[in-house]
Amino acid sequence: MAIWHGSFSLEFVKQHSQSTLVSQLGIEFLEAGDDYLTARMPVDARTRQPAHVLHGGASVALAETLASWAATFVVDREQNYCVGLEINANHVRAATSGWVIGTARPVHLGRSTQVWEVRITDETQRLVCISRVTMAVLATANRYGNPPG
Repeated sequence: MAIWHGSFSLEFVKQHSQSTLVSQLGIEFLEAGDDYLTARMPVDARTRQPAHVLHGGASVALAETLASWAATFVVDREQNYCVGLEINANHVRAATSGWVIGTARPVHLGRSTQVWEVRITDETQRLVCISRVTMAVLATANRYGNPPG
């Protein structure tokens, strides 16, 4: 059974990611399954550190991007929106070229918080990074300090 509230459009995600960090890092959304979202990111001059391996911050950016978009499509967007509350990442293996692929899956989908696990692998499916992202679910009426009602 799908976890998404309403339809999940990768085209919508792509359009709203233009001219953001997401597009600057070359992140491409690949698939939204019943309970996961997948994207890939190149390991190139945009995402490498001076030692010529994937920058840990780029992995974290991929993880938060995936968790944020996934969280957004789990809630009723007329009533709620989601923001990052906490993120951690364990960098397990270096990636030096090609693509890394991230997959976000829910660990907890609560009324006020969500927890997502994001596994980032290389093209041969070896684990590069594993991240846990906690999202806060907030009322749309309170967005940007607007009073409810």
